[in-house]
Amino acid sequence: MASSNKRKIINDPVFGFINIPDDFLFEIIQHPYFQRLNRIKQLGLSSFVYPGAQHTRQLHSLGAMHLMGEAIRQLRLQGQDITPEEENAALSAILLHDIGHGPFSHVLEHSLVKGVRHEEISLWLMNRINRETGGSLDLTLKIFTGQYPKKFLHQLVSGQLDMDRLDYLSRDSFFCGVSEGMVGSARIIKMLDVRDDQLVVEAKGIYSIEKFLVARRLMYWQVYLHKTSAGAEKLLVNILQRAKELAASGKELFSPPALHYFLYNEITKDDFLKSPEALDYFAMLDDSDILCAVKAWADNPDLTLSTLCRAFIDRKLYKLDTRSDISAGEKRDSYTRLYMERFGVSRQEAQYFMGEKIVSTDTYNSKDDSINILYKDGRILDISLASDMLNIDVLTKKAEKHFFYYFK
Repeated sequence: MASSNKRKIINDPVFGFINIPDDFLFEIIQHPYFQRLNRIKQLGLSSFVYPGAQHTRQLHSLGAMHLMGEAIRQLRLQGQDITPEEENAALSAILLHDIGHGPFSHVLEHSLVKGVRHEEISLWLMNRINRETGGSLDLTLKIFTGQYPKKFLHQLVSGQLDMDRLDYLSRDSFFCGVSEGMVGSARIIKMLDVRDDQLVVEAKGIYSIEKFLVARRLMYWQVYLHKTSAGAEKLLVNILQRAKELAASGKELFSPPALHYFLYNEITKDDFLKSPEALDYFAMLDDSDILCAVKAWADNPDLTLSTLCRAFIDRKLYKLDTRSDISAGEKRDSYTRLYMERFGVSRQEAQYFMGEKIVSTDTYNSKDDSINILYKDGRILDISLASDMLNIDVLTKKAEKHFFYYFK
């Protein structure tokens, strides 16, 4: 039967024209769960620092799909046997890898639902689509969860050098205007091969891998963990925490239906597993639910909630102290007394006007998954051993920064 796909093409500002290969993938893109990603910002609240960071999880997922197609074409040129069914499954796996993200991506991951990671929700939503479509994602799910015999396909979806990272580094750099994060994704993909069912990179691509790792480190400290973005995130987390506290005390707060469900119910992983209701409501949540509520709460009679919301809307963000001794609590005690006096609030309410956050990252962790370099003589070395330029101790060390936020 001939395909009804009318050669759908997406004009992507990063990679140019992206082709949607067939009807199967087009139907996934059209699914409400995937379309919801168009209402979720890829970089959460980074636009408080980089105004151009307005791109969405949907655009990122489409870019990752494009890179997956390029990687599969390259591996076939290298002699790897990848069937059309496996190709479609890998493409759909990378398309759907982020559908479990909540509003503003990572920002509220543990605020609305405790103890549930977005990867788990992605899997639950993919399983639901699979049931709806009579098992069309059976192979997709095996690749996504690493249960398919060809392990390198899972590495392309989730690994140290996956298509997710190759897309988001270039895409986030582009939209933020931070050139340090740009990576040579085309060059890296051209150097890919498979040995013993593991992805490898030909030795002549080692410099591109070194740049990729350095770019990732720079992007984490310059964009993803930027102190002002982290402060805006903490402010929004405090807003949701205060709203949930008021809801628990019986106060009626304006909120869209999906947000109302999570404000007035203490949802856990068990709720997702026992009843379809929690997943239904989660699939309705996006950035607009939060923004709509925050705007309304700026006029709420509760002084703590309204002050936080007004500060968020007007970008009157927390000030920052990065001293390493903030855990001593002296500064917190000082500001607690100040807020109690200024606002006439309780000691417990005063805690909402400040916050602590520890941010950390390690650029490369070979224990999770390694980046292997293939030499002409057949030797395979981990990048940490193959590179004569990178200080691998720096890249693998878990770096931490302690932030203390407060209203001045």
